Amino acid sequence: MKYLVLSLALAAGMLVSCSGTQESTEMVQNETLENLKTRRAIRSYTDSVPPKELIRKITEAGTYAPTGMGRQSPIIVAVTDKSVRDRISRMNAAVMGSDSDPFYGAPVVLVVLADKDCPTYLYDGSLVMGNLLNAAHAVGLGSCWIHRAKEVFESEEGKALLKEWGIEGNYEGIGNCIIGYAAETPAPKPRKPDYVRYIE
Repeated sequence: MKYLVLSLALAAGMLVSCSGTQESTEMVQNETLENLKTRRAIRSYTDSVPPKELIRKITEAGTYAPTGMGRQSPIIVAVTDKSVRDRISRMNAAVMGSDSDPFYGAPVVLVVLADKDCPTYLYDGSLVMGNLLNAAHAVGLGSCWIHRAKEVFESEEGKALLKEWGIEGNYEGIGNCIIGYAAETPAPKPRKPDYVRYIE
């Protein structure tokens, strides 16, 4: 009898535990979906620099993006040095023939490059960019994808910069993920009605 009571108690505990786990999992899934739906491209930032711990969390999320055959062709360069950040900004602006800051004042730039020797490099790098953007929002930071990384790092100055960073190989710039604290957040645009088509 004693063993029967013990067994029933253990079973009840397991049911509660499993139920709690399921509720917890559902909550996490809902938070994830909400995070994906509420992220916005931020084009106005405060001067505050995010702590290194948050930057590490974001870049770690980037490393878990899916890649073709798991080859992990991209690399992420986290630029927090202001002089280097400003240099990349100037190079990016030059591609457009502009002297404005294409990084909108964001203090941190996460440069994503990918190895062109891998057939899926462009898609791999794009998925990394997506993870970075969503991870930034998840930890309370603003972010935006800034283009022209390809042109910047194909230039002689860009190639020299990669060499300074110890990056060798057939890498192409995929994008710049700028991050920082949002000064303002735009309202979402309505989704187009034919965005999803179900073939049933």
